Amino acid sequence: MLGTLALVGAPSSGKSTIFNRILGERRSIVEPTPGVTRDRIYAHATWLTKEFTVIDTGGIELQNAPFQQSIRAQVEMAMDEADVIAFVVDGKKGVTGDDRFIAKMLYATKKPKVLLVNKIDSVQEVGNLGEFYRLGLGDPMICSGAHGIGMGDFLDRVIQLLPEKEAKTYPDAVPFALIGRPNVGKSSLCNRLLGTDRTLVSPIAGTTRDAIDTPFTHDGQSYVVIDTAGLVKRGKIYEAIDKYAAIRALDAIDRSEIVLLLIDGSGPLLEQDKHVLGYAMDAKKSIIVCVNKWDEGKKKTSKEEFTKSLRTELKFLDYAPIVYLSALTGAGVEQLFPLLQSCHEAYHRRIPTPVLNDIIRDAQSLNPTPEFNHGRLKIVFAEQVSVCPPTFVFWCNNPKTAHFSYTRYLENRIRSSFDFQGTPIHIIYRARK
Repeated sequence: MLGTLALVGAPSSGKSTIFNRILGERRSIVEPTPGVTRDRIYAHATWLTKEFTVIDTGGIELQNAPFQQSIRAQVEMAMDEADVIAFVVDGKKGVTGDDRFIAKMLYATKKPKVLLVNKIDSVQEVGNLGEFYRLGLGDPMICSGAHGIGMGDFLDRVIQLLPEKEAKTYPDAVPFALIGRPNVGKSSLCNRLLGTDRTLVSPIAGTTRDAIDTPFTHDGQSYVVIDTAGLVKRGKIYEAIDKYAAIRALDAIDRSEIVLLLIDGSGPLLEQDKHVLGYAMDAKKSIIVCVNKWDEGKKKTSKEEFTKSLRTELKFLDYAPIVYLSALTGAGVEQLFPLLQSCHEAYHRRIPTPVLNDIIRDAQSLNPTPEFNHGRLKIVFAEQVSVCPPTFVFWCNNPKTAHFSYTRYLENRIRSSFDFQGTPIHIIYRARK
C-alpha cells in the first residue's frame, strides 16, 4: 500500500472528475456549479497493481463564498495528511486569482507537488501552457479528466512520488475495531474489555478523537482493540476536527479484521447507525452488532422484539450476530470473546476446492438458474481465491447472466455448509475461456 494523494484546486477546476476517473467510478458529485464538493472524500485506488489513497477536496476561492472557511480548513488538513499534492487548474480559463492564492498555500509545504492542467481536450490547447509556469510549481502536466487524456502519465508520476506505507499488522492476535455514532459507549466498552481505564470516558459526545490500538490477552488469546472517534453522518459535521476523527475511524476499520458496531439500546436504530455500518461493509470486514446500554428491567420491548426489529432494518446483514450488553455494568460483555474468536476463524476460513464444487453443483441441481439478460447462468468450476474476506471465483458461461438473487442463494448454500458467522462472502463471476 502506497501513501496518499490529495487533489486541490479552485472550484470547477475538475478535481471531482479526475477523482472519479482515478477510481473508475462515479464517487464524487460532478456538476458545472462551483462549490458542489465541500467535504473531503476519501477512497482507495489502484494503478499498475499499486494501491494508494486519494482525497477529493472542496474548491478554494478568494471571495467569501458560503462554507469557504470550512472548505479551506478541510483542504489544509487534506494537504497535511497527503504524501503528494496534485494542484488541479483549469486549462481553458488560464491562471486565475484563485490559482495564485492556492499556489501561495502550497509554497508553505515541502511535500511533492504535481501541477495538473485539466480540460486540455485537443492538441491545439496545449500551446496555452506557458502561463502556468508563472505559478512557480515546476513543469505542468496536461490531462482531460472528462476524456481520460493524459491520466496514465499523471498516475505514473504519482506512483513514482508516493512512499510505501508499512502495513500495521498484529501476528497471532485478533484485531477488532469499535465503531458507532458519538456517545454510544465505545470508550466505556473498551475500558470494560481491558479491565482498566485506558481511554478517556466522558458524557460529552466526541471525546475520543483518534484511533487508539491497545493489545491485551483474554484466556490465552491475544487481541487488539481499536477504539475510534464517533462517526457522524457526512453533511452533519461542522467541526473540522470531527471530520478528521471520522477519517481516523476509517483507518481503524482498515486495520481491523472484525468491527463491533455499537448501537444505543435505549432508543431505536437510526439512519446514522446504518451510515456508520456502511463503512465496515464497504471494507468487507466481519461484523458483530452490539446493543449497548441494555437494561432489560427498564425496557418496554423484549430482546426478541428488538432483535426482530433490527433484523428487519438490517436485512443486508443477516449473517452478523447480535449481542446485548452493558459496558457500564459489564453485563453480556463476556459473550463477545467466543464471537470474536469465531468471526476471526471464519474470516480466515478456506473451503477445499472439491468440496466447494460439490456444494455449487448440488445448489444448481436443486434450484436451476433463472433466465436473465437473455441467457442462463451455468457455473462450470468454483474455487476460493483468498481469505479476509473469503473470496470465491465462479467460472461460468457468461457473468452477465448472474442475477443477484441467485448469487444470494449460492452464498446461503455456502453458509449452510460452513460456519461464516459475522463474515462477508465475496463472489466473483468470470467467463470461462
